[in-house]
Amino acid sequence: MCSVRCRPSPVFPLHSTPRTMIRFDDLTILVLAVDNGSLSAAARVLNIAPAAASAAVKPLEAELGVRLLARSTRSLALTQEGERYLQHARRALADLQAGQDALALGRQAIGGDVSLSIPSDLGRNVLTGWLDDFLTEHPAVALQVRIGDRLVDMFRQRVDAAVRYGEPEDSSLVALPLAPDNRRVLCAAPAYFARHGVPKTPDDLRRHNCLLLALSDTTHDQWTFHGASDDGQAHVVRVTGNRIADDGELVRRWAVAGHGIAYKSRLDVLADLRAGRLQAALTDWRGEAAPLHLICTHRLALSPTLMRLRDFLQERIAGYLADA
Repeated sequence: MCSVRCRPSPVFPLHSTPRTMIRFDDLTILVLAVDNGSLSAAARVLNIAPAAASAAVKPLEAELGVRLLARSTRSLALTQEGERYLQHARRALADLQAGQDALALGRQAIGGDVSLSIPSDLGRNVLTGWLDDFLTEHPAVALQVRIGDRLVDMFRQRVDAAVRYGEPEDSSLVALPLAPDNRRVLCAAPAYFARHGVPKTPDDLRRHNCLLLALSDTTHDQWTFHGASDDGQAHVVRVTGNRIADDGELVRRWAVAGHGIAYKSRLDVLADLRAGRLQAALTDWRGEAAPLHLICTHRLALSPTLMRLRDFLQERIAGYLADA
């Protein structure tokens, strides 16, 4: 008994030949008619009109140039040519079903190749260790990692997902939250503050050496703060400094070395703040929002592997933020 249930689908002609393409739907009707004793029975199995089932065999026979079925009002039998062709029809349908099953299994299982883009600072110092643990937990996953702060073209560079701060500018991308409440922190090494003083207001930053990040030919030299006393109104300060980099980790290293003040994601500098290598300033002000997302090109690209990775990273980030 053939187990394939194919819905009627359009036939696309081959431009290189005037012949009609053989349809899998027609093969299905042929096999079901043989297995169930009639074309009418095949039509009932597929829930189509009997006339549609009868009409399906004629173009198949015309394409092959042979008669496959010997039909009468009461019986249906394969011709000699039909007997020979039936085994190939069954094999073709079985191969098609196997392909569908393989795709379905791939959508359900955690495993396979994953290409992931991650930011420089958080990626090198936090995420890579967590990704090691993820691969240990899921050995069927093969991971290709791209590290850098420049935004990748996920369509051209064939990246399955990216971990990025902020909302994606491309509204067609899907952004799954990893740390939606994350914000930026103004910080510097204690030695820098000892030499130059701690800023008391955002405007004080104009007399400090600020460490800047530049991406896509844009230098991020306008820092925004939100004060509690003025209902959270945004206060924007244009800052300057003698060090600019396109790599977030280098900016953090400069800050730890005492070369200036950085405005970094809290996730990037949390370990340094806890260890005393960096000291936060303007703590009465709320820093810019820096939500962290797992981004992919389409919801259909959200395989079980990516969904598990999202859950895994959410759990690790929550634990990281909660640690004393």
